Amino acid sequence: MGSHDYIIIGSGLAGLYAAYRAAAHGSVALLAKSSIRESNSYFAQGGIAAVTGENDAPSFHLQDTIDAGRGLCDYPPVDLLVHEGPRRIQELIDEGMHFDTENGSLALGLEGGHHRKRILHAGGDATGRMITDFLIDKVEHSPTVEIFDNHTALELLADDGGCFGVRTWNETLQREEVFTGQNVFLTSGGASAIYKRTTNPRSTTGDGLALAHRLGCRIADMEFIQFHPSAIYTPDGEAYLVSEAVRGEGARLVNSRGERFMTGLHELAELAPRDVVARAIFEQMRQGGEEFVYLSLAHMDPDKIRQRFPNIFEKAAALGFDMSDRVPVAPAAHYTVGGVKSDLAGRTNVPHLYVCGELASTGIMGANRLASNSLAECLVFGKRAVEDSLDNRREAPVPPVAPLFSRDADRLPGYLQLKSQVADLMTREAGIVREGEGLRRGLEWLNGLETSGEAEYFARARENLVTVARLIITSALFREESRGGHFRSDFPGQDDAFLFHVIQQRGKEICTLPVQTNNHQQ
Repeated sequence: MGSHDYIIIGSGLAGLYAAYRAAAHGSVALLAKSSIRESNSYFAQGGIAAVTGENDAPSFHLQDTIDAGRGLCDYPPVDLLVHEGPRRIQELIDEGMHFDTENGSLALGLEGGHHRKRILHAGGDATGRMITDFLIDKVEHSPTVEIFDNHTALELLADDGGCFGVRTWNETLQREEVFTGQNVFLTSGGASAIYKRTTNPRSTTGDGLALAHRLGCRIADMEFIQFHPSAIYTPDGEAYLVSEAVRGEGARLVNSRGERFMTGLHELAELAPRDVVARAIFEQMRQGGEEFVYLSLAHMDPDKIRQRFPNIFEKAAALGFDMSDRVPVAPAAHYTVGGVKSDLAGRTNVPHLYVCGELASTGIMGANRLASNSLAECLVFGKRAVEDSLDNRREAPVPPVAPLFSRDADRLPGYLQLKSQVADLMTREAGIVREGEGLRRGLEWLNGLETSGEAEYFARARENLVTVARLIITSALFREESRGGHFRSDFPGQDDAFLFHVIQQRGKEICTLPVQTNNHQQ
């Protein structure tokens, strides 16, 4: 049992940045489910959205975010994001982070849903790796940060005084280890790997969501799953992300007949918000009875493509595709828009438990995340959470905790079988297009599964999987309209009667929260 001032669960950008900022105020335990370099942030190609150009303004960024969010963005956190994001970027630059430049100024790209060039990149298409490597170097050299790789979070610990720690499984030593602290930060990412085809690491199945739900946290807007429109199609089902920035540079989406299909659907064509593009590709695939469309770059300068997107170019070539011509792409589950409900300081409804990053539902994303807002959100709300924690230290003593969990390796095949079944179910019934009958059928199947609740590694993993799938489907059933990343074929229109957040909490009836506007709650 290890005691620290801060327990940070998750090693993506949100966790790394929180650890970096918290290190100046106390001892930090940073827990990674696998390697510290295995995260969505590490593999993020796109970039980070922040207003740094002369022809841009925070008000423009705010409006693009709200437009993409389809009426469900809360104004206060979006306002914070667009005003504080550039400051957090400048701080990183002052501390030694290098973003790509052009003619002595920051190079700015364009992505879907943005009406101005405001996407900063590092290493071309390696922004996530560059910024996480930068922060990994900082925390590895910090005398107050201890990094614990291969520690799977099993259970959050709390008493009347609030959250005080976490039970983990040390995958290397095969034993339970308990970490306690004055404040716990849950930054463990989303749940897109609960789907069959995903851009996420396969371990990204929403364990943190399930842990928070079990503890009594409020979970918001789980019906909104963002499918990235352009992931390279492979026959084995693996998906490799092709950054939206490729379309921002001029790549076109064409069907098997070579026809562009986005130009007549949206004013921004291929750079329409992701939900629009993903559904358009889905419809083209359905009409043609095919499993992919093409991203065409044949009209572009091949040397510029290779220079601007070296990693994607190389990966496409390894898969047998010439990126200077065209590559087959199809949508893949990419980002969990909803999550654990938090306030402007990252607090949950459980005292001393903060959430940051994709796991959190700050109110910024609405019904559909605007491209490249997520990395900026990690920085803005990671710092706000750490600053809030300075005056929010737990005063109650930490109770003793005895080890509880075991691990039975014989249960692994059964868990993997269930994981595959759940992925098939979620893709079929709760994917890009949903309808009530299929959602009810999926929920009935999930409710029929046995979950023992015992303190065993794979029993808990099984329970987490079922919990996350149920949260998504229950919320999708409740919202009888189509909006953003949630499309119901039986309710294809957007309905203003559903201008609210859907809230689920363990042991309570599903409920709603009003959207916070600039002047009032609607």
